Amino acid sequence: MLAANQLNRPIVVALYIRVSTAEQAELGYSIGAQEQALRQYCGATNRVIYDVYCDAGITGTSMTKRLALQRMMSDAKKGLFSEVIVWKINRLARRNIDLLQIVEELSDHQVGFRSLTESMFDTTTNFGKFGLQIMGAISELDRNNILENAQMGLKQRARTGKHNTRAPLGYRVVILSQSGRKRNTKMEVVPEEAAIVRRIFEHYASGHGLRSIANSLNRDGHRTKKGNPFTICAVSDILDNAFYVGKVTYLKHLDWSKKRRKGKNANPIVSDGMHEPIVPHELWEKARFLRQQKSVVSEKRFHGDLLLTGLLRCPSCGSAMTGSRTNNKDKNGNPVPRFYYSCSKMRSSGAVVCRANSIRKDVAEDYLFVRLKEVLAKPHILRGIVKGINERKESSLKPLQEELSSVNAGIEEIKAKKNRLIELYEMDDFDSAFVSERIKKLDSDFDQLCSRKAEIGYLLSGDHSESVPYKTVHSLIERFEHLLRYSNPDQRKTLLHLIISKITVTKDKKIEKIEMIFDEKTKHHFLNAAPSAPNTAEGAFPFSDGKAPRLEQALTITI
Repeated sequence: MLAANQLNRPIVVALYIRVSTAEQAELGYSIGAQEQALRQYCGATNRVIYDVYCDAGITGTSMTKRLALQRMMSDAKKGLFSEVIVWKINRLARRNIDLLQIVEELSDHQVGFRSLTESMFDTTTNFGKFGLQIMGAISELDRNNILENAQMGLKQRARTGKHNTRAPLGYRVVILSQSGRKRNTKMEVVPEEAAIVRRIFEHYASGHGLRSIANSLNRDGHRTKKGNPFTICAVSDILDNAFYVGKVTYLKHLDWSKKRRKGKNANPIVSDGMHEPIVPHELWEKARFLRQQKSVVSEKRFHGDLLLTGLLRCPSCGSAMTGSRTNNKDKNGNPVPRFYYSCSKMRSSGAVVCRANSIRKDVAEDYLFVRLKEVLAKPHILRGIVKGINERKESSLKPLQEELSSVNAGIEEIKAKKNRLIELYEMDDFDSAFVSERIKKLDSDFDQLCSRKAEIGYLLSGDHSESVPYKTVHSLIERFEHLLRYSNPDQRKTLLHLIISKITVTKDKKIEKIEMIFDEKTKHHFLNAAPSAPNTAEGAFPFSDGKAPRLEQALTITI
């Protein structure tokens, strides 16, 4: 640059201009205003403009997305200009570390740097570099303060139930009024999109998987808010979005630009929204219950043609049995596929660890449905099952009653010991420090016994100690069998894996017993009337014959 001046030649410069989307409307920040000011300066100081590098609508915190900046740095490396001029320092970078890195790299290629409105900094001198560092730090502090204030405003909007994000599928943003950059908006339901959202929730609550729902929507020509085909992730995001049930959630993730999904916030802001919900609360709760259940169990267990995958237990090692396939031939020599359930441990580790113990798919599944019908059709079988439930319940209560007697005796013994220690202390027969430490230990033991007494009392009280009525068991199994009979394959498998905990197979490849667990949530969501309308496309496990009996605790039934 000095050589150019000495030869009285004009300086060849590069102009760098940047404006983010949020700054487009700010006075003096526009692309045109920056370029005009920089061109006037070059004309007045005999500088020749090599090129204008412009990043429009891009934040200053991003380095990789600023393609014009990358091109300018490449041209600087080639020696195509000797100086870079910007309108303000924060146009080049918002973060001080990025600013210093860019200026240092320019300096390495003998390219100077100048700010039009902060012209006191000459980066060719140590004092100028120091001043630039101070100015960059002030600029970054100013940016951080702006972001903090903006974040406070967004948090307050979320707490009052106002939206901060783009409208999701099913809604559109309507501008009520506008003053400058400040807009007063509301979310309005888009009926045709809302129907798609409700369909997704109803299908999922009916037992359909994410892939099945996405395929169904794409087959019918539906698209996401951005006009793309539905994917598993798109369906999943809709099912997890509480906005559809009338809630506003903000700050689910922290520092998204760097951490992405790893920056999950344990305490996001959740409030009642000011918008109209699309999904009924009951349907939302049902979908949430299924999402939670499937989050801890492999999706393969819930979906596919093999209904009992993971439910059948190997008679040799107790591992879950999974599907396998063989190809036999009929009398004409044509291949006939046959499906079996086989020990998963044998399939993964080999025959040295366990045997296949295969049971045919149709045999196992037919037995399940036949057994359910048999139990309902023959009252004496069900009465025997109910009797067994109550006998096991009674036998489990006896040890608790004995433990309660022991706990009560222990409590009384501790009270007596404390009284004796207090009497000895008052008679000055024991050291006070010893007595105090001993009483402290007795108080700790006393608290533990009282806590255990309360637990046992709860287990022995109310429904925990009362016999299970025959009518309750009959109603639960009847509803379960009814839904299985009239559900489609996806629904049927979902029900089986929600209700059945395990199916025991004998070594001669026969089903020995089926263990079912009913609790208030499964009963409420799947054995009562459907929360969605009865004439919906999938029905969401419809059952119109009254309400299932209330369950205060989980009930295990083995048939």
